[in-house]
Parts: sequence; C-alpha cells; structure tokens
Amino acid sequence: MLVKLFVRSVAPLPYPVYMRIALGFRAHSGWAAMVAVSGTLRSPRILDRRRIVIADPNLPGSKQPYHYAAGLPFPHAEILIAKAVESSRSLAAEALSAALDTLRSQGHEGVACAVLVGSGKPLPSLERILASHALIHTAEGVLFRDVISWAAQQAGLSVTAISEKSLDPASLDRLAPLGKQLGPPWTQDQKLATAAALTALPQLSGARRVSA
Repeated sequence: MLVKLFVRSVAPLPYPVYMRIALGFRAHSGWAAMVAVSGTLRSPRILDRRRIVIADPNLPGSKQPYHYAAGLPFPHAEILIAKAVESSRSLAAEALSAALDTLRSQGHEGVACAVLVGSGKPLPSLERILASHALIHTAEGVLFRDVISWAAQQAGLSVTAISEKSLDPASLDRLAPLGKQLGPPWTQDQKLATAAALTALPQLSGARRVSA
C-alpha cells in the first residue's frame, strides 16, 4: 500500500509566546536583591539574579532618609523624605524595567512580584517616627519595600507582600543546594526572594499569548 505523506508548512505565530515568571525582592537600605524564577518550590528555575540600586548616592540621606531627616526642622524633614521617595521610585522603576526587558528578550513574561516584608504593623505619623530610633529603622525598611511594590505595580505586575516569617523553613532548605549549581551570589537574600517569588507565581504558569 502506498501511503502519501503531506507536510503542511506552519506560519509563524502572529504574537509572541512567553513563559510566565515571578520576581522576588528582599530590600535593604538603598538596594534590593532581585531573583526571577519560574517553576515550583520542588522544581525551581532561576532565570535572573541581580542587585538593584534604589537610593541615589548623589542625594543626601537617600540610603537612610529618616535617620537624616531626624536632625532637621520638621518642614525640611518632610521635604527630604518626599524627595527620597520620589528618587527611589524612579530608580526602582528604571531597574525593574531593565530587568523585565532583558527577561522578555529571552522569552519570559513577568506577571507577578513578591516583596518580603516584616511585621506589617502600620506606622504612626512622621513626627512620631522621627522621635523614635526604633521607628526610624522600621520606617526606612517600609519605605524601600513600598518603593519596589510601587514600581512593580507601575510595570503591570501583580504584587504580593509576603512575611519572611511565613516562609516554610523546609522550602528554604530545598533551595540551598541551588547555590552549588548557580554559583554566587546565593545568600539568604536570594533564597528568601526565590521562595517568595515562587509562592506568588500564578498556578497557570504555562505559556500564554501576549499582544505585541
């Protein structure tokens, strides 16, 4: 029996196809560790790791704005902190845009963002913050985490705040061996950011079409 085989040529898809990924952030004073991941906690895939700068070294007090503002008259303190927030937002948005562009060029679509947070207790007024050294430390942590969350929202990502204490220690233990495969940096920053990002990653993690 003669069997005829017909091969149909397939036209290129009219839209790009990306794999959905999540970004995880652990913020510090003036900078943050970022990890881009896909997969699951049992089978993670690390796509990018970088340190993003979110404080302008040319702006006085930008790394610790509340500490710096505590020694100023209150009206000046308000202005300084507002400028620090505006500057940090700009830097975070620029860094996040660059990271997403790089990932997109590799066929990955960022859809979610996890930002590690502390206790989540609301802060009092600025005057009360500046009068307490403990609250000054807390406020600066909140400031840089909020800056990253703002930039992620501006980029169209779904943002989830995740308490470090809520992460399962067993999950972090599973991520520890990745350091040998990936090489440095693979500190607690990267492990926590990865666990948080995988927690925030939507369950529908397959490819989807994205309008050009």
